[in-house]
Amino acid sequence: MRLVTFQHQGKVRLGTQVIRDGSVYILDLNRVQHDIPADLLLLLRAGGSVLELAREASASADKSQCIPESEVTLLAPLPHPGKILCVGHNYKGHLGIGREELPEYPNMFSKTANTITGPGQPILIPKATTQVDYEAELMIVIGKTARQVPEGEAQANVAGYTIFDDVSARDFQKRTSQWLLGKSFDTFGPMGPALVTADEVPNPHCLDLELTVNGVPRQRTNTRDMIFSVPFLVSYLSAVMTLEPGDVIATGTPAKLPDATEPQRFLEVGDVVRITIEKLGSLENTVAVEAAGI
Repeated sequence: MRLVTFQHQGKVRLGTQVIRDGSVYILDLNRVQHDIPADLLLLLRAGGSVLELAREASASADKSQCIPESEVTLLAPLPHPGKILCVGHNYKGHLGIGREELPEYPNMFSKTANTITGPGQPILIPKATTQVDYEAELMIVIGKTARQVPEGEAQANVAGYTIFDDVSARDFQKRTSQWLLGKSFDTFGPMGPALVTADEVPNPHCLDLELTVNGVPRQRTNTRDMIFSVPFLVSYLSAVMTLEPGDVIATGTPAKLPDATEPQRFLEVGDVVRITIEKLGSLENTVAVEAAGI
């Protein structure tokens, strides 16, 4: 099931993407089944029985109950996630400058909720930075409360996956040993287009991933090259903090392709960034300049 948050006729709603007669439609879940919340975070918190109601409604929906996707605006699936936890250097080809050995533990950091934006929305470059960079990532969405979960049981706490762009201001990121400010400018967290439930991605560690800028490939890998797996990350983090429905984990970005590093080119106004992950779809955002503050 592909869960989406969308705007239609001025209202923000929860739906699923469905294909009928070869075209993509959006089913407004709450309108066809009133027991389903109109918000994805509330749906995740409601538990598995309500998620199953959504799955049944999506499977049985008639085209007459749906809205053509072209008539809605897709937003980030979780416009207001809980914790945004991120992994640095989690691909074998991207260990960090001067490092050759695989890390023993994941390098964790956070982003703030103001970063989240949706598909088709602009990545805004503020005046404070001149080194805005892209990072294509597979994102885990937590669906069940997890506290001190063994790795062998951790997969059951995953609701599904989405695409994430960990946009970063490299100049701010390098000012100190802490990355938070360089990662947390407004709009520096494009997410979407859908939360694809875990049953449709039985193995998240064999997905092709590609990022292009203006159609030119800049990152390309397969998630099998991740160092720390999805169950490990959920288990490891749950030993420290309680993971709750609606929390998200960005699993790290691969190295750039050689042509993207020689010379290095940061994002510029007008660039189109597109991330495609197998089974999840594509997330596309255009770079724009941030309007002057009032």
